[in-house]
Amino acid sequence: MKTGGVESATARMRKALHRARTNVRKAGVDYFRGDGSDWLALAVLLAAVPAIAASTIAQPDWCDPSVLVLPIVAGGLLLRPASLLALYAASATALIIEAAVLEPYVGGEDRMTPGTILVVAAVGFFGLVIAQFRSRVGVPWRGGGTMLFDLRERIRVQSKLPTLPRGWHREMSLRPAGGQSFSGDFVVAARTNGGRSLEVVLTDVSGKGMDAASRALLLSGAFGGLLGSLPPHGFLPAANGYLLRQDWDEGFATSIHLVLDLDSGDYELYSAGHPPALQLNAGSGRWDEMAAEGPLLGVYDGATFDPIKGSLRPGDVLMLFTDGLVETSERDIGDGIDRLTGEADRYVASGFQGAAWHLIESVAKDVNDDRALLLICRE
Repeated sequence: MKTGGVESATARMRKALHRARTNVRKAGVDYFRGDGSDWLALAVLLAAVPAIAASTIAQPDWCDPSVLVLPIVAGGLLLRPASLLALYAASATALIIEAAVLEPYVGGEDRMTPGTILVVAAVGFFGLVIAQFRSRVGVPWRGGGTMLFDLRERIRVQSKLPTLPRGWHREMSLRPAGGQSFSGDFVVAARTNGGRSLEVVLTDVSGKGMDAASRALLLSGAFGGLLGSLPPHGFLPAANGYLLRQDWDEGFATSIHLVLDLDSGDYELYSAGHPPALQLNAGSGRWDEMAAEGPLLGVYDGATFDPIKGSLRPGDVLMLFTDGLVETSERDIGDGIDRLTGEADRYVASGFQGAAWHLIESVAKDVNDDRALLLICRE
């Protein structure tokens, strides 16, 4: 009997713990679906509606009936759809009272016109659309902006280049399409082989700007995990398999993978449908195209990627870029590369310090596409 009582108590404790975990899990899921508590914001906005209505009735010259759009706009940004409907009901009641109490004409001008009602109704409709969108995508009413900021910063952190030993210089510039904060171009880089090698992967995801940002964020995290965990020749095949498993409607990407020996300057380039790299030979002053062969990522399984080898001697420069920098609807890639190398020649004497940002400004400032440029110089 005693043993049975202990077992029964243990079973009850397990059930209680299970219920507690389930409640916590549900609370977390509900919060991120946009169902978090918004009672405080709702109470403040509900109190503001009669205050505005009273001000409109008491001082129509100073407080117009259309001022009701202010709590409606705030509600669209802060409230859940169910709470927003309660705010709309209060606002509609306030409009009816204002229409009934206000004199038809004050100073020869009608204070409550059909246009005022239509404006308030239109603002309310768009507020409801915004609230439903936030609820559908699971953005908490208090943390949506913070979440987007964190995502943008995560992409930037993942694109940082590691510090190189003395005698090497590296810099990168990334410019999203349309002046947005998110881009379909990204870089992952790491020091491998005990720090003696630099591996850099520059990727251009299909699409641009916000349309490609979510895929770029996912791929940058996955590629960052693969980089250094696989031998260089296995990286692009693994990346290709990862894209195929996502089964995206627009799931292809171009990528170029650089493996650079920081002691000797020898390197290997692997390409997946990416524009060629450009190398400046300090001895001749000529830019050479380093074009490796390989298909796009995410197109078919079993793709192979053959490397091309080269070497960076003192004074040499290696430039990696995405197609937005050199190719537009009015200009083919050959002309774009000629223009890029022509502008890059201006920075030979200065050692390319700060050149990445200026090259994008000079060559592709107003291009409506994501643009990325990476420079690696052996001083």
